[in-house]
Amino acid sequence: METAYHYEVKVNWEAERKGLMSSPVLNTKIEVATPPEFPKGMPGIWSPEHLLVAAVNSCLMTTFLAIAENFKFDFIHFESNADGTLEKVDGKFMMSEVVLSPVLTIAPDADKEKALRILEKSEAACLISNSVKAKIVFKPQIKITELVEPV
Repeated sequence: METAYHYEVKVNWEAERKGLMSSPVLNTKIEVATPPEFPKGMPGIWSPEHLLVAAVNSCLMTTFLAIAENFKFDFIHFESNADGTLEKVDGKFMMSEVVLSPVLTIAPDADKEKALRILEKSEAACLISNSVKAKIVFKPQIKITELVEPV
């Protein structure tokens, strides 16, 4: 099995502070721009800052799905919010922290401790989190759904 993988992404400048991002192996393109907090930034368009936070958050989900499957752990719903903090550190802008707040919904008879262990294992194994300088803060939640009896 190969141990190195490559993911090609291309960006083409379109106008002002906006470009179009694509990959030769993907079907969709993403419009990207400078965020509105910066000079000539554009609101309503994905920024590199959004994409970095999205990469950490989506990696948590895909890693969780793989680990839950490996552990044969059934769950009802997974969602995760991520909040990235961009600030100047030593005179340079950097994403200094990403707060991950996953919410895992499980059945009343499911093992809550096992669910939390799988979430924690997922955060520790997330290759994007392990690849960025930013501190990754992990704030998992477990939700238990009520079973509704058929009428």
